Amino acid sequence: MSEADSESRAGREEVWIEKYRPQTLDDVMGHENIVGRLKSYVDRNDLSHMLFSGPAGTGKTTCATAIARELYGEDWREHFLELNASDERGIDVVRDRIKNFARTSFGGHEYRIIFLDEADALTSDAQSALRRTMEQFSNNVRFILSCNYSSQIIDPIQSRCAVFRFSPLSDEAVESEIRHIAAAEGIELTDDGLDALVYAAGGDMRKAINGLQAASVSGDVVDEQAVYAITSTARPEEIRDMVQSALDGDFTAARATLDRLLTEEGIAGGDIIDQLHRSIWEFDIDDRAAVRVLERVGETDYRITRGANERIQLEAMLASLAPEE
Repeated sequence: MSEADSESRAGREEVWIEKYRPQTLDDVMGHENIVGRLKSYVDRNDLSHMLFSGPAGTGKTTCATAIARELYGEDWREHFLELNASDERGIDVVRDRIKNFARTSFGGHEYRIIFLDEADALTSDAQSALRRTMEQFSNNVRFILSCNYSSQIIDPIQSRCAVFRFSPLSDEAVESEIRHIAAAEGIELTDDGLDALVYAAGGDMRKAINGLQAASVSGDVVDEQAVYAITSTARPEEIRDMVQSALDGDFTAARATLDRLLTEEGIAGGDIIDQLHRSIWEFDIDDRAAVRVLERVGETDYRITRGANERIQLEAMLASLAPEE
């Protein structure tokens, strides 16, 4: 790839996420049941407050903007306020920015939309203030809240919202979109590269698109090697061999694989835990062994999230998998 081509592709990279974001609800992939329910609200032009919950990269923000586009047309940005609660999570945001937007005059539409992303990052005081604001401006504002964990949203808010739970996208949906983008951008994408992107994404469309973008800049062909290197993802067979070595009692081999993943490939301990959890039932081990591994994975994940040294905890996990004498 020439230097000019690299610069051109890198320039295009910045806009791929928005460039290929679905513009209407009909374009949203992988959530037919949710889209059908949302379209019924849009067709009646009678939105309720909504709560979108689910993993990252599954279409929550896309659905919110698609609703606004269909309701307001080209002027949708004037009637749609997007806030990220993880950045602006205090009570003042609810009292000031949201109320100012809700109070401003507007014409031609019965209500405006406030989209509060990562609402589970709001403090409890801010959520209580938000609840009162939802009541106060219910005549002319509709709230769409997005979160990863609906359990972090207080019950009074949940009870005021229609709840939509987004699941990770299917491999088929991710594969279809990646093929479409690769063809549109003129990227040579191999079959094993596509499989690697789908595996690394784990149902996260944004992660798949980012991986395709980054891999396309690094070389002429997006193949398996480029994808795993750019996404800092271990090959499934490496994870499987590491676990199998531990189960067979060969701790030295298992530890060597772990050391290579952490040191040479630069994969974070938390990502190794995630891959283990996702792939355990695909290993050629019996159910009892799989349950043992899952138990150790859960304990290790908890300790790492509590601040323990990830290398020590991962090595301890592998050591605990050795067969009992």
